[in-house]
This record gives sequence, structure tokens and C-alpha cells, in this order.
Amino acid sequence: MNHHLTHEELVALIKSRAGITIAPGAIEHPDATFDDFGVDSLGLLGIVGELENRYQAQIAPGAEMAKTPQQFLDAVNASVKTGA
Repeated sequence: MNHHLTHEELVALIKSRAGITIAPGAIEHPDATFDDFGVDSLGLLGIVGELENRYQAQIAPGAEMAKTPQQFLDAVNASVKTGA
């Protein structure tokens, strides 16, 4: 995998996989949490599954338990970088 997941892509994935619409700028706020937006671990699990299917690679275990969008992006992008 040679892709870096962005906030904008995460917002689109949240909408398509969890059914929740979030303003892209809101998710970039450093204090934002998934709880603030109503995104739970099941929603994140759906996003992880989508990314694994898309890239045919495993995403870091535990990414679906991230508390913040930045933690999630960091975990996913580390997996992308290392090919984990």
C-alpha cells in the first residue's frame, strides 16, 4: 500500500460505513473525539474492513478502538507505511 488516508477520506468513510455526516473541518480539530460525532467502535470496525478490502492488507489491530480521528489516522497510516 502506498496511500496516506486523509481527514477528508475519513469523513467520507464515516458517512458511507457508519451513516454519520461530519464536516471535514470539525474532524480535524485536535480535541475532537469519535464520541463527539456519534461514531462508535462498530462504525470504525466497518471503516477498517472497508480499508482492508480496498488495499488488500491488514490495518493495525486496535484501530477500531481509537478515541480520536487523529489516533485512527495515525494507526491506519502507520499500517499503510509499514505494510502491516
